[in-house]
Amino acid sequence: MKTNTKTWVTGLALFSLFFGAGNLILPPLLGFQGGKAWPLILLGFALSAVIIPILGIQAHARLQGTMFDFGKKVNKTFALGYCFLVYAISISLPAPRTASVTHEIALGPWTGVSPWITAIVYFILVYIFVVNRSRLLELIGKWLTPIIVLILLAIFGVALLDFGPLTQDPAMAAPFFDGVLEGYHTFDAIGSVVVGGVIIVSLQLDGNTDHGVNKKIIGRAGWIAGMGLLIIYAGLLYSGALMEGLFPADISRADLLNGLSEQTLGRTAQLFLSVLVSLACFTTAVGIVTGTADFFKWYFKDSQMAFRITALIGCILGVLMGQFNVAYIIAVAMPALMLIYPVTIVLILLNLLPSRWASATVFRAVVVTTLLFSLPDLLISLGLLEKEAPWLAWLPLAEYGMGWVLPALISLIFSIGFNNKKPPK
Repeated sequence: MKTNTKTWVTGLALFSLFFGAGNLILPPLLGFQGGKAWPLILLGFALSAVIIPILGIQAHARLQGTMFDFGKKVNKTFALGYCFLVYAISISLPAPRTASVTHEIALGPWTGVSPWITAIVYFILVYIFVVNRSRLLELIGKWLTPIIVLILLAIFGVALLDFGPLTQDPAMAAPFFDGVLEGYHTFDAIGSVVVGGVIIVSLQLDGNTDHGVNKKIIGRAGWIAGMGLLIIYAGLLYSGALMEGLFPADISRADLLNGLSEQTLGRTAQLFLSVLVSLACFTTAVGIVTGTADFFKWYFKDSQMAFRITALIGCILGVLMGQFNVAYIIAVAMPALMLIYPVTIVLILLNLLPSRWASATVFRAVVVTTLLFSLPDLLISLGLLEKEAPWLAWLPLAEYGMGWVLPALISLIFSIGFNNKKPPK
């Protein structure tokens, strides 16, 4: 396959691996609640759900390694612990959530089947795709992604032509920061360090062994996926905003997505939406389970048995956790996200810095600072600390759940300056 064709196929596959349950159900409700402020919400959402994830893919293209390489400059123990934690979160929360969304929107309303049946069949198919991963990019990039995009464009087109103008003021005090934090729930920054490795291994299995060529393919594919995500998010957000007054203010994410599709595509909407949700969620689940299995295959010295066992465990966890409804899984995920998402963001950015600025000292200073100042947000999300605690007032952005940002930036500047002043050995 020619390099340009391979780049586009890889870019479409990346888009589809990113675009899953959260990516579908989160933006419409943000737009519905944001009204006229939807561009500001989109800016915040795009920061955490598009820009950072695509930078994660660029970091993977540069490293040409595994997730372990993202954190090894801190130290090997931290890198291993980070990998285990991210993969544990990934197969326990976002992967099962894809089955839950598929049941609530795509299968439950049509068939009335038990969530158990949905999850079992769903993850049997996921396992089949994972163990046949040599054709993963071709199957997802050539066939599944175009179908997803065409259905979404149909929804956006009708919404733009038939609804508007916007008159509703935002139902949120800080639209930009609400957009950033809601972007956490897509898991896309975490997804970038998971599926980036999947793309690297899949290219190698497909006969692409030139690291220089692979670096170009992955780097360009990342931007293709990023532009696709940005366009789709903008469409979903704006379409949600155009639904103002048509639904109750406390409507759930899943119900709004159902309502949006029915308003735009009519009574046949549920069929289209079912196909869309099933495909979008399925490709993401495949990417998460494959990435986790790849890591344990590497950890156990290229053991194919470890790959298959991990994939099986991931699918079993998917069946067990996929029984819970979407709202519950999102709520359970919040504490984990408030701790692991900031660390993932800084690791992505640090791995993109010029090597003269990205010493082990800089990595350690910034990561430790980020972890320390993420703890209040973790405690707040667990209900162990009041958001209005007086001692948090001195920490900039703490009220928005982003109190770690300024300390991390200060530690980066000071550690780079300190490192550069050290005399050469």
